Amino acid sequence: VKKCLLLHRCFLFTSSLLLLCLLKLLSVRVSVRGSSYVQPFSTYSPVQLRYDINCTAIYELEPVEIGRSLELRRTVSMDIDDSTTVSLTSDCLMFLHSRGYHTVTTQQVEQSFPLAYSLVVHKNAPMVEHILRAIYAPHNIYCIHYDQKSSPTFIKAMQNVAHCLPNVFIATRLESVQYAHVSRLHADLHCLSDLLQKDTAWRYVINMCGQDFPLRTNYDLVLELQALNGTNMLESSRPSLLKRQRFTFQHQLKSVPYEYRSIPVKTRATKQPPPHGIQVFIGSAYFVLSREFVQYIQSSPVARDFLAWSADTYSPDEHFWASMVRVPGAPGHIPYSAPDISDLISKTRLVKWNYLEGSLYPACTGTHMRSVCIYGAAELRWLLTYGHWFANKFDLKVDPILIQCLEEKLLERQRIIHPQQ
Repeated sequence: VKKCLLLHRCFLFTSSLLLLCLLKLLSVRVSVRGSSYVQPFSTYSPVQLRYDINCTAIYELEPVEIGRSLELRRTVSMDIDDSTTVSLTSDCLMFLHSRGYHTVTTQQVEQSFPLAYSLVVHKNAPMVEHILRAIYAPHNIYCIHYDQKSSPTFIKAMQNVAHCLPNVFIATRLESVQYAHVSRLHADLHCLSDLLQKDTAWRYVINMCGQDFPLRTNYDLVLELQALNGTNMLESSRPSLLKRQRFTFQHQLKSVPYEYRSIPVKTRATKQPPPHGIQVFIGSAYFVLSREFVQYIQSSPVARDFLAWSADTYSPDEHFWASMVRVPGAPGHIPYSAPDISDLISKTRLVKWNYLEGSLYPACTGTHMRSVCIYGAAELRWLLTYGHWFANKFDLKVDPILIQCLEEKLLERQRIIHPQQ
């Protein structure tokens, strides 16, 4: 009898231990003022992990609700990471239903004007998935380029997402992306090349990183892109004397003892002038390009030679597109004599620089990274009404309430467009 009792107790102990381990693996921890509770993963969805906040009041800048959002942001943290996304996407059916991919509906005007996306990402899988869900439409096509240096868990999360969605794929060529290096430009070019090989006859391609977010629904974006009538949307300005040094001197990739580990460093060697008489303009890495322009970039000797010339410059992704769009003969080209197109004119990306806050735009209510604002919830109305199509930077760990409210406002707009949804 004693032996049976001992075996029974051992069985109960082992079973309890296994159950505890399983609960740990399949759970999300939500910490509230030092205490915590565990929510089973079977009911988990990043949409369902919602803050008790009134997003309409946030949009209307009501002081009490703005104050509540700041307090919630300070006291509540949701410990979701790359492994959370791996777990969520391990069951495709659960993933698609819990995140609402199966509910996305579109109108004929959208279906006849498909879009392509190039997502160059390297970390924070939950945020990348939020971006994808916000820009997702079943007739569009999405290329994900993850960094070869990314963690195995992040890579698995991206592979799972691509496995679950038939119009999402991983780039066939992957770069080990270095900050301000030509590898960042190559990452987008790999996705563009792959996208041209797909059956989807997309009309425009948009590139995004892992800290961007859309400010328009797919329907509204399509209407604005149709109005471009084949032209492109991106920054293109004449460089200052300081920025000219980025491409008038050769740069070498060198190891550095801080955040980036490797970075292009200016040498004393001057570069030859750009090939084909190209005049160098500067802009940003972000673009909205017509299919015809991308085909030109992929096939033109001018583009090929300029890309090779740019390989030893600093941050070539910030002058390659801005210059090529000015080349005579390029589809939708902008004449060299045309005025500068700044980040406030181009609708590709709304970025708030700390040294321009208070003069060109209101102060950042989140935090800053390398002089760039990571937005806070109090900027919801400003983001949605400024007129841009996308913005940067966002971070679930800085202000998840803003992401929640942006999703809610875009969904409200979507329901107006598609009442049956």
